[in-house]
Amino acid sequence: MMQTRTLGRTGPAVSTLGLGAMGMSGAYGATDRTEAIATVHAALDAGVTLIDTADFYGMGHNELLLGEALRGRDRDSYQLSVKFGMQRGPGASFGGQDSRPEAVRNFLAYTLTRLGVDHIDIYRPARLDPAVPIEDTVGAIKEMIDAGYVRHLGLSEVGAETIRRAQAVHPVADLQIEYSLLSRAVEAEVLPTLRELGIGLTAYGVLGRGLISGHWSAGPPRPGDSRGFSPRFAGGNVEHNLALVEALRRIAGAKGCTVAQLAIAWVAAQGPDIVPLVGARTRERLAEALPAAELTLTADDLAEIEQAVPAGAARGDRYPAAFMASLGVGN
Repeated sequence: MMQTRTLGRTGPAVSTLGLGAMGMSGAYGATDRTEAIATVHAALDAGVTLIDTADFYGMGHNELLLGEALRGRDRDSYQLSVKFGMQRGPGASFGGQDSRPEAVRNFLAYTLTRLGVDHIDIYRPARLDPAVPIEDTVGAIKEMIDAGYVRHLGLSEVGAETIRRAQAVHPVADLQIEYSLLSRAVEAEVLPTLRELGIGLTAYGVLGRGLISGHWSAGPPRPGDSRGFSPRFAGGNVEHNLALVEALRRIAGAKGCTVAQLAIAWVAAQGPDIVPLVGARTRERLAEALPAAELTLTADDLAEIEQAVPAGAARGDRYPAAFMASLGVGN
């Protein structure tokens, strides 16, 4: 079975790799519901215990999907990490973050119902709400922890100052933030702050939304695929970024692994306090990703990877400009 890592000083023990479920609800185009549920089952059977979702993935579709997939499973055999508060509109538009205390309680009630569970293991605002002090949001989550509806407090995509303010109200289990060979802004200030305070990190986007999976090729994404709006997938940028992948492919070949496995293992190798989330939406991609949990990278391997893809090597922002403005750290 898969090894575990503990999220910070106060968080739960979770599998070395977690499963990110966003792609199962249309973020990257059409998906197969039966295959998605089978992928969740395969992950659980392989020892993955941490499953990440959000109430706005597919406007509730993802939570309903997971509720179906998890039905009948021992509730103590897995942990649910849930983000809340990102406002959506018809046509999949976005309208900012709502982290008011009354909204926290409302979002949580809907999430518990859709997932069909009596508690959430880690509950976190998806983004910082500029209109609501983080202390108020954390205070509301603390009330839900005290009431037994939530086990741990998490944060997402916030900077060091916000982390410190939240921690002063209630212990933070982990910060969820994008972290990969292409996105390393967290290393400058946020990661040292997390380690100083004893807070874990769950890393999403470890394959750059598929860009460094070893399976992406130049050309526009399919209709309905949100990567069509990503600067890193845009013409002129994607070709540069795929050249970095080819450099990784040579290293992976010598190591006897795939590019995806190498990229995931690199994130895991940055510290035992980091848990990579694998965004697999099919059993095939999951099966490729799982061996990364057992892949050991030597100091020489890490140096070679660093030379091939140094910090800042990616071309293009990780989100469109309107979304970049809501992040606590940059690329």
